[in-house]
Amino acid sequence: MTGTTAAAVLPPTSDADPFDAAHLEHPEPLHRALREAGPVVHLSRYDVHALARYDEVHTALVDWQRFQSAAGVGLANFRHEKPWRTPSLLLEADPPHHDAPRRVLREILAPPALRRLRDTWSSVAEGLVDSVLAERGAEFDALEALAAAFPLRVFPDAVGLGPDGRENLLPYGNMAFNAFGPRNDLVKADADRVAELSAWVNDRCAREALGDEGFGARIWAAADRGDLTHEQAPLVVRSLLTAGVDTTVHGLAATLYAFATHPEQWRLLRERPELARVAFDEAVRWQSPVQTFFRTATTDVTIAGTTVPEGGKILMFLGAANRDPARWQDPDRFDLTRDPSGHVGFGMGIHQCVGQHVARLEAETLLTALARRVDHLELAGEPRRHLNNTLRSWASLPVRVRRAR
Repeated sequence: MTGTTAAAVLPPTSDADPFDAAHLEHPEPLHRALREAGPVVHLSRYDVHALARYDEVHTALVDWQRFQSAAGVGLANFRHEKPWRTPSLLLEADPPHHDAPRRVLREILAPPALRRLRDTWSSVAEGLVDSVLAERGAEFDALEALAAAFPLRVFPDAVGLGPDGRENLLPYGNMAFNAFGPRNDLVKADADRVAELSAWVNDRCAREALGDEGFGARIWAAADRGDLTHEQAPLVVRSLLTAGVDTTVHGLAATLYAFATHPEQWRLLRERPELARVAFDEAVRWQSPVQTFFRTATTDVTIAGTTVPEGGKILMFLGAANRDPARWQDPDRFDLTRDPSGHVGFGMGIHQCVGQHVARLEAETLLTALARRVDHLELAGEPRRHLNNTLRSWASLPVRVRRAR
């Protein structure tokens, strides 16, 4: 990429709507078409420039100076449109406003804190798997029983959230991720709960709503020390609750789906349980729970010969980049022998998911507990997707298991 316009060329144009239900259900054909069309494709329906190849997506993610997040990481351009909520200090801010919140969260979610959680989370995971196998038998919905149940138990506990109202976390996250897309039927379906869910989440971010121990209390303590302002503290807690649940739930569901459809990989995990984290990252690459994010050009910027004008929106297809055959060998295969590091499923650069190691620990503890107890895992019916403008998410994942002797 260069900042000049000397060799500007017109990119190919597509009238495809990536937020159409058919593409959200089965994104791979559109991703393939966009990658093959060129490094930049103009999407005429929204007048945005799309990046679907790995190299261009990666470069846009790390170049925050020219590819701005502060104008919104969705279709809406905050330069001209009022955000539906106060923008996220992690996702929708750039330096210097982004620096202190990220620094505080990075310290709070550092390895020592996660090491303290490992034993507790391992015990919870083992208890959950035992109860599911005992009470539900050989067939159950792995989304509801495992992929959702485990994060909704351990992560709010770690934040310091009370037990009441946790059923609101997934609907709030669904609403927030839908809002990054156009105002389509998926957004309209959430409209009657926007005020209620927003008020509930905002209330839970207040100091008095959080336990004395946990990530939330440590965020407020950072504000007391002056590392954050007291106005920023609840927004940082909100970022944890927004980005830390849905993405992990659907990342875990993607991992269980991958194993249910690749039995030889499940056998490999049982033989080598240390591959649990690799499995999660490979599933995130393969399914990309976060499919897309937008950036805004801060200047006229040339990408592979195409000039995106200052203020123009750029749509990055993370899911397409994660299956780019120019970057990955046999990219449509879920493979535990692959090194999936470098995937963009958690973003990249200064806006890379600050809680990704929390998600990996959740996945490691749950997968390890399951692999000890189950020697075969397969689909028991057709999985159903839950459509979202940004997330590759699930409505159900019926599985059949055989317990290990």
